[in-house]
Amino acid sequence: MSVSSELYRGVFPILPTPFTSSGAVDVESQARLIRHHNNTGVHGVCVLGFMGEAHNISDAERKEILSATRDNKSKELVLWSGIRALGTIGAVQQAQEAEAYGIDAVYVAPLPVQNDEAQYQHYKSVSEAVSIPVAIHDYPGIFGGIKHSPELIKRLVDDEITPYIKLEDEPVGPKTSKLRCLVGDRIGIFGGLGAVYMAEEMERGANGIMSGFSFPEVLIRIFNLFESGNHDEANRVFDTYASVFRYEFQPGLGLSFRKHVYNKMGIITSDFIRSPSPVADNFTLAEYERVLARTGLHLNVAELDAQEPG
Repeated sequence: MSVSSELYRGVFPILPTPFTSSGAVDVESQARLIRHHNNTGVHGVCVLGFMGEAHNISDAERKEILSATRDNKSKELVLWSGIRALGTIGAVQQAQEAEAYGIDAVYVAPLPVQNDEAQYQHYKSVSEAVSIPVAIHDYPGIFGGIKHSPELIKRLVDDEITPYIKLEDEPVGPKTSKLRCLVGDRIGIFGGLGAVYMAEEMERGANGIMSGFSFPEVLIRIFNLFESGNHDEANRVFDTYASVFRYEFQPGLGLSFRKHVYNKMGIITSDFIRSPSPVADNFTLAEYERVLARTGLHLNVAELDAQEPG
């Protein structure tokens, strides 16, 4: 793995994987999804993560998604890919494949065992197998309760195995602060969790956000305000959209909301979700749209309220 003194910063949306109405991978919709994000002002995108249903996609389909992503990105767009396999050998293969398809960095799920030494060797093996940066994906809520201790993370950073963490271990604030105390600016910390805690994460020194939130323009505005030092205004904008973050990140339904948005915008042709992931009912989708409307967000275009700062 290459270790750069310039760590990535910014907004990196987690993208869903588009399927046709019959459930096949929709490469054309994936291409449109990438081209859409080329124009939103985001710093990069993340594909084949948990929200991308990567756990429910074949090896051949992974290659289709990686290829369409690479072929439709703008020059400036940084590409991340999720890595989730049954063991280290599979994770290494997925990371090498991602690098071969032009992915700039990967975030890697842990092994299903609560053991710091086993996790250390897992990330070390993946890191040594590729020349692109490897990030820890710290999300006990979806990875069987597996937690990465601050001491393990410090060891991985000190040994130049990983310079990044996608930190979704609640409560995220105290762990963000502890890592900053332990390793300073040698680690890039990215929040997630539907951007529900973005304001607090940025206040505590996060490098940015990796979230599936459907309107990245909102996240860009918040990030840019923090970067400019205007924390009061950043927090005000965050509060304006907090009800949408809350509603969209309901357990089990976030993917359904996000596919609904992209489908209604005409970016993907279908909001199909593979079983056994739940699908929001029509009443819930209409309720979600009412929450969006209260904050000035619309499904025809990601319009922000005219009163908001540019």
